[in-house]
Amino acid sequence: MRALAIDFETANEKRSSPCSVGLAWIEDGAVIRVEERLIRPRDMRFSRFNMAVHGIRPEDVEDAAEFPEVMEEFEADLSDTLVIAHNASFDMSVLRASYQLYGVSCPDIDYVCTLKMAKVVWRELASHRLNEVSRHIDFSFRHHNAAEDAHACGEVALAAARKLNVSSLRDLPIRLDMTTGRLHAGGNTPCSVKPAPRKPKKS
Repeated sequence: MRALAIDFETANEKRSSPCSVGLAWIEDGAVIRVEERLIRPRDMRFSRFNMAVHGIRPEDVEDAAEFPEVMEEFEADLSDTLVIAHNASFDMSVLRASYQLYGVSCPDIDYVCTLKMAKVVWRELASHRLNEVSRHIDFSFRHHNAAEDAHACGEVALAAARKLNVSSLRDLPIRLDMTTGRLHAGGNTPCSVKPAPRKPKKS
């Protein structure tokens, strides 16, 4: 049961402005390692809104490496295992936009979205935001810290696997009738879930 959860925080509204990345490695039914790296955006423009969300300011990343150098450390893991993210469309778009900004080829990444998973596994919840689902599974964390968000994402995936009695995270998409997403140099095939069949109307 190997997987890698990932989460980005951005400096502003542009997807190519990551200022932090968090990663959580999952093996044998547990999160075994969590890492965070600060990233210096090429354009050091930090919006008030984003700073209010994650608390990272320009002075915090002045001495940090830029995106290609930071991600080089993790590219082998990203392309070698299943990647998971909560609202994966955001994190995958950050990866794709940032690689494009620097003219670097994006690694091939197979990924699934725990937000889409949660909407199927815990239909009864009013909200499927990461903090709400984490509260439901009794996992406490500091929201909008990239490392802690990645850890929470991993715990959500593991809780879904336990609830569905699935032994491998790669089998979760099959169990949920979910199409695994794929990010690659040529583009992105999004992760998707088939809609639940509509109940027939009573005559």
